[in-house]
Amino acid sequence: MGTDVAGLGYLALPEAGSGAGVIVLQEWWGLVPHIKSVADRFAQAGFVALAPDLYGGEKTTSPDEAGRLMMALNIEKTAQDLENAVDYLLQHDAVVGTKVGVVGFCMGGQLALLAATISDRIGAAIDFYGIHPNVKLNVSQLRAPVLGLFGDQDTFVPLEAVEDLVATVRHAGKPIETHLYSGAGHAFFNDARPEAYNEAAAADAWVRSLDFFHEHLVG
Repeated sequence: MGTDVAGLGYLALPEAGSGAGVIVLQEWWGLVPHIKSVADRFAQAGFVALAPDLYGGEKTTSPDEAGRLMMALNIEKTAQDLENAVDYLLQHDAVVGTKVGVVGFCMGGQLALLAATISDRIGAAIDFYGIHPNVKLNVSQLRAPVLGLFGDQDTFVPLEAVEDLVATVRHAGKPIETHLYSGAGHAFFNDARPEAYNEAAAADAWVRSLDFFHEHLVG
């Protein structure tokens, strides 16, 4: 239901014609059909969803190549890309409100947190099992409440890492809520990967995500 926007990414609009803006950030695979489908789902739920193409057109199904692309990501440029995505949404005629939400998966989850530390126009940030070794967060600069969604069988983001994130954010006096899904591993939300997908966890996480954005962006 969405369209590709040259030099930017993928944009999906709600049937109602307008709604709060949401940025959807990719996993390490790139801007693949699964991420576009997530943007479509947010549009179906009433949001204007933009999935930026952070790899500039590159994407892969190879874990080795995905790892290379992730580690080659220029974080400073990516921060500017995130700001540009915020600009684009807030200037779009279909977007209502003065702030947008951001949600990301795997690499994108960590970048969602980064976005919330660099822009005061982010009204809510959702982190699905975020990880990127080169993205260092200054949580004292968090400008938005955070929802973290993790699996207790995630070998990339173990329980210790989740606890450390929560402790660090709360120590900085910033709001964060998390939910840990029993039996779920990394990428449990990705229904394009049967070996990782956990239907029950994904369904619950989706409801929590919509509720979180409705609370902080729609009111």
